[in-house]
Order: sequence, then structure tokens, then C-alpha cells
Amino acid sequence: MISVGPRKRLIVFTDLDGTLLDPLNYGHEQAQESLRLLKREKIPLVFCSAKTRAEQILLRDRLRIRDPFVVENGGALFVERGYFPFPVADHRSSEDYEVIELGARYSAIRQTLKTIREKTGVRFTGFGDMNVDEVSRETGLDHDSAKRAMEREYSETIKLESPAEDLVRFEQALAEQGLQCVFGGRFHNVMGFHDKGRAVEILTGLYEKGWGAVTTIGMGDSANDVALLAAVHVPVLVQKPGGAWEDLEVPDLVRAKGVGPVGWNRWILDFLRKDRKRRSPAG
Repeated sequence: MISVGPRKRLIVFTDLDGTLLDPLNYGHEQAQESLRLLKREKIPLVFCSAKTRAEQILLRDRLRIRDPFVVENGGALFVERGYFPFPVADHRSSEDYEVIELGARYSAIRQTLKTIREKTGVRFTGFGDMNVDEVSRETGLDHDSAKRAMEREYSETIKLESPAEDLVRFEQALAEQGLQCVFGGRFHNVMGFHDKGRAVEILTGLYEKGWGAVTTIGMGDSANDVALLAAVHVPVLVQKPGGAWEDLEVPDLVRAKGVGPVGWNRWILDFLRKDRKRRSPAG
């Protein structure tokens, strides 16, 4: 449980694939030093990703993280029961979590996609149209990881098979039904009109209710992270494979040197070192 503290506290919001996780093997080993430091200094680490609840819970368990997390590009945010010393307003509850839902439910999205497919003739295949072996083949994930990726609640991942020029027509049909299509680098994600930024704003408000003023850090690597980066005090972009940074327009954007978890680790360590020096009486 968090408690009210006299000092301004730090919160780290992070994307996963290509940011905290290696873009090729999805490993986090290269960020271990900074992960240990965040835990030692009791700085919350909030996952904010396109990944599903099932995928994020597995990683949280591996890293022994109990902070809130944001799933499916801001479709919902999950807070462990008792984490905040006050109830989370306007939520639905499960046995383990208080949940703030911002997105449309998966079943409704699937039904809308079926209607649009029949109406427009645009060709696409969603995860819900595939079996586990097919998703594994398409994504390169192992069987268990593919199964967790299919446990979607607030978005559908699709592979567009029609010509690129059909995308505009597809997006217009989605918008008429209150949905949007976001390109994630390999697949398109169909979801409601929500994003990571709104979830970050809500969680920041909850932390401020408990702690007072906070400083938020956002870590990302791609265009899918713009809303996240725009919602924090310190937006940080790590390099992509090849050493380039995504071309993003975010005010005061910091470009960290290093691909994925290498840049993530290096920047966090440097920031906390400088922050510790600034806070020290001698600093």
C-alpha cells in the first residue's frame, strides 16, 4: 500500500515491447540494474502497454511488481486491492483488482468487425479468427505466450489483408461505430477511442491523492506511445533497432541513447543518480 509522504515522489510509466523489453527476444535482462534500483527506492513502475492483462501479470510476477498496470493501449487500468489507502472510484471489482475500464468490450468489438467485414468487403484476420498455433506463427511467440496474447478484453489485433488503400475506408467504417484502428508496428489494433495517455492521467491523479504532487516519467519507443509521453512530466524515447529514434513530436522529449532496455536502463540509472545528488544536502 502506498502512504502519504512529505517529499515529491517519482512514478515511472513504461511501454513494454521495444522499450523495457528487448525488441527481438522480449527479454528484460539488460534493464535489471535499474529495475533493482527502482524497487529499492520504492518508485512505482507502471506498465502501460498494448499487451493483455494475462501477458502483463506474468511479467509482473517475474519482476515481483505490484504497482498498477494499463492494458491494451489504455483499454483499462488494474489496481491491486488495497494498493491505495482509499477506494478507486467508478470501478468494477474482481477478487484481486479494482478495474477502471476506458475501452469497449472485446465481444462488442468482434461483432462490429464482423459487420464491417460483411458491409465493406475489407479483408482482415483477427486473433479471434485464429487458433493458438496460427497466432504463434504470425507473431513468433511461443505457444503459451500466444495464448496469453489472445486473451483480449478491450481490443482486437488484426492482420490487414486488403490493399493499403482500403485502410482509409476501413477506418471510416470503424469511426462510424465508435472505434479506431492503431498501427502497432506489425499488426493493427482495433479499439475504442481511448489511449495510454488518459489512463496515465487517471493513475497520476490517484497517486497525487495519496502523495500530493508527483513527478511522472514516461518511457516509450514508438508512435503508439505518443499519448503516454505527452501525459507525463518527463517523456523519454529509447532508440529502435539500428540506432534511430522514432520521429515523434512531443514537447520536451528526451532521447535516450541505447536500443530498448539498454537505453531504458542507462537513462533511469543516470536520472536517479542526478536526482539523488540534487536531493542531498551537499548537492
